[in-house]
Amino acid sequence: MHPSRKSILVTGCLLLALSMSACTTVSEAAPKNSGVDTSAAAPSITEIKVNQKARDLLPESIRSAGVLRVASDPTYAPFEYFDTDNKTIIGWDVDFSDAVAAALGLKAEHVAGTFDTILPGLASGKYDMALSAYSITPEREKIVDFVQYINGGSGVAVMAGNPQNITMDPTSMCGKKIAGQKGSIQSMELIPSFSKECTASGKAAIEVQNFPAQTEANLALTSGRVDGVVADSTSLAYQSKLAGNKFELAKGKDYDPAPVGLALAKDSGLKDAVTEATRDVLDSTFYRGISSKWGLPDSVLVTSDVLDKK
Repeated sequence: MHPSRKSILVTGCLLLALSMSACTTVSEAAPKNSGVDTSAAAPSITEIKVNQKARDLLPESIRSAGVLRVASDPTYAPFEYFDTDNKTIIGWDVDFSDAVAAALGLKAEHVAGTFDTILPGLASGKYDMALSAYSITPEREKIVDFVQYINGGSGVAVMAGNPQNITMDPTSMCGKKIAGQKGSIQSMELIPSFSKECTASGKAAIEVQNFPAQTEANLALTSGRVDGVVADSTSLAYQSKLAGNKFELAKGKDYDPAPVGLALAKDSGLKDAVTEATRDVLDSTFYRGISSKWGLPDSVLVTSDVLDKK
């Protein structure tokens, strides 16, 4: 999702940048029948009204077709993954792109792709838009246009009720057992840097615990073998639901937050229209509604002000 995830995948992203590939840190699909209720109190797409200004900015070919072809790699819950029928793509990105399409007076058609084919397909006109939790980087901006819709960064998971009183202040972790996933930026850079802050201030170093899989780190937390877990905040929030809310995110702002956006081909003529439509969605209650539905923390949400920065 973000350039600060697994170091191996960061290298892979750099190597694949020229071939227009995307990159995330999730290598397997979300579990089926996860127990997350994605229908209770779900926000209604009917809240999103057609933005005529945005619709008027659409290329005529898109406006007359009435469909926006949206590609994603359905292996990254809660953003996009296959439902139990193994055909229907569901997730936060799906709901968000449905809303953008609705604001344009269009219907989103969701198409599954792989990371090494989505962006080339976008450039060739096979797709109109791509959403797969793409972090916005200078390298990618040379290849495609982005419209930001969220932020992303690292958070700290703690046991429900936070008995160790851990916050996003690194010194609150001094002398405690903090876990990360092996090979991740969190385990290789973030937690060690936190530990240095501890020792520099005369406090006990963090006892770093690394695990091969994120699920193993989470299990170590819920079984009391570690006091906290540092990982992607959005994923942790979702995984908390999967774990029956046995753990929660510590209070405070994310570490290393980075903008995340939907991607558009540079010659598509869609950026102005999609930007205007996205503005409406970001300022709607639907946006916060789908974020609550899929377990995204408030810390990653943005307002339409981010669209005025460029």
